[in-house]
Amino acid sequence: MRNFSVADVLELPVQERIHLVELIWESIAAVPEAIEVSPQFKAELNARLADFENDPEAGYSWDQVKAKLKDGTWHIA
Repeated sequence: MRNFSVADVLELPVQERIHLVELIWESIAAVPEAIEVSPQFKAELNARLADFENDPEAGYSWDQVKAKLKDGTWHIA
């Protein structure tokens, strides 16, 4: 296998770089157990899941989020 430097990769056309990123992402997604999640992050995810389970209607739908992002009205509390 040929070794590539970052400079070599950055010289590739954009479409080829996108394809390379897709290949890398797929290889990572194939082994999700290899990704370490910190205890703090797990606790945050569990808290958010509990909030959702207690009130599933409290958040925003994906369509609402996309619309707010597109029209620039999304804000962070």
